[in-house]
Amino acid sequence: MAGTLFLCATPIGNLGDMSPRAVETLRMVDLIAAEDTRNSIRLLNHFDVRTPMTSYHEYNKVEKGRQLTEQLLRGQNIALITDAGTPAISDPGEILVRMCQEKGIPVTSLPGPAACVTALTLSGLSTRRFCFEGFLPAEKKEKKAVLEELSQESRTIIIYEAPHRLIRTLEELYTALGNRRITLCRELTKKFETVFPTTLEGALEYYKTQEPRGEYVLVLEGLSPEQKRRCQIAEWESMDIGEHMRYYEAQGMDNKAAMKQVAKDRGVGKREIYAYLHKE
Repeated sequence: MAGTLFLCATPIGNLGDMSPRAVETLRMVDLIAAEDTRNSIRLLNHFDVRTPMTSYHEYNKVEKGRQLTEQLLRGQNIALITDAGTPAISDPGEILVRMCQEKGIPVTSLPGPAACVTALTLSGLSTRRFCFEGFLPAEKKEKKAVLEELSQESRTIIIYEAPHRLIRTLEELYTALGNRRITLCRELTKKFETVFPTTLEGALEYYKTQEPRGEYVLVLEGLSPEQKRRCQIAEWESMDIGEHMRYYEAQGMDNKAAMKQVAKDRGVGKREIYAYLHKE
């Protein structure tokens, strides 16, 4: 019978947030797979965990993933931990989970700290609907596409960023999204935890004189329904009515349905669209 993969959340700062169940599991398993064994050894020593440890990270996730699944298939129980927070969130643990699912290996998750949710609850922004982006792509073309998509996002947006890239990311967000409200969270659960609600303009002004320090979670407000509507109208108005019609017809709409949708998009009556299309 195959062993089980345990996804064990670890503290994002305050060691008091480590759950008794996670400590018990780390002591019970046959092996702990850690993102960085040099960091994790301090955590394990603090909780007197003596279980053997191996590395599992972004650069060995495929080869080591195969090794770990083979060990699980032989009946070993393995715990996966990251440097901080919940495995598989902005973390190669998602690859190992998928490998286990493909081989029928049981996987269970021990809930615990996650920086994204912690920051969201502290942000003062809407928590009803949100999207998690993690770190923005490094590749320019891919990042541009993501930022364009986020510019139309109505849900609260959560992004991770390192201190040395913070100012550049704030500038890119301001250019793409405009002057949104934002809450910058750093050193979460630690002694010098900082929660800074402001705007993108305010944040850029602040960091002209303050050096960014620590890992950041950025929580941005989404477009309001009215803002989103205005953006959509501006997009449609950049097309002439003929182009607008062809846009929907290319998606399979018949002429009548396309005309109705174009009228709705532009906030006019169908007769106006019909008159334009048949004016000649």
